Amino acid sequence: MKRRRLRQNDSSGAPKWMVTYSDLVTLILVFFILLFSMSQIDMVKFDAISESFRNRMIFDFYPSPVPMENPTEHTRDEESGQDTNEFEDPTQLENINDRDDQSGDEQDTLDDLMEQVEEYLQQHNLNDVISASRTDRGVVLVLQESLLFETGEADILDSGKPFLDKIGTLFTNLPNHVSVEGHTDDRPISSYQYPSNWELSSARASSVIRYLINDNDFDESRFSSVGYGDTRPAVPNTSEANWRQNRRVEIVIMEMNQQHEEQA
Repeated sequence: MKRRRLRQNDSSGAPKWMVTYSDLVTLILVFFILLFSMSQIDMVKFDAISESFRNRMIFDFYPSPVPMENPTEHTRDEESGQDTNEFEDPTQLENINDRDDQSGDEQDTLDDLMEQVEEYLQQHNLNDVISASRTDRGVVLVLQESLLFETGEADILDSGKPFLDKIGTLFTNLPNHVSVEGHTDDRPISSYQYPSNWELSSARASSVIRYLINDNDFDESRFSSVGYGDTRPAVPNTSEANWRQNRRVEIVIMEMNQQHEEQA
């Protein structure tokens, strides 16, 4: 007796290709939703955010240009710049950070230091031989070569020692760090002791510091020396008078905040 073959019922439902097609349609729908959401950017807020990245201070002193919720509310006021300061120029704000206050304090300190130095130079009749000026670093005393050295030498002249003694007296009343810097003109020098202007300028700066320390009870850590050779002329090296002016030693009385930054 033959067995009957069971008929397999055809499965009902959508064809298999419909699954792939529905996935494709879903992805396309998501893609267009993303495009639509991106097209709704508020350009005013977007520009504000871009500006905040360019200006680091906006994070500290400006409210966030991105609203917390309900981004469509008050759009007209923000676009017109009303009831907000997020589009103001930060440079128009006064005393908005601690750095501004520190700058004012540094300026006052430099003014006081310059006043003390000028008063001291005037009292000791040093204005004709030592010039003083104020820079961002502090107060700079300029001593010409003829006051301290023979041409091409780094040994301090006896006639220049009284002036250094008076400068040493000034330093006893000031706690500031002192940088002594040697400068030359651009004419080359070549000797056994000073092969170039670098060695000569460095030796002159060191001689001044050595004299000040030996004749006074100074903390050596207060002083530093550097030789610039002819790399930083005060005037162009175009004449004998200019050469004399460029051959100098500069004593920089550092501003207190400046010296702390250099030590750090």
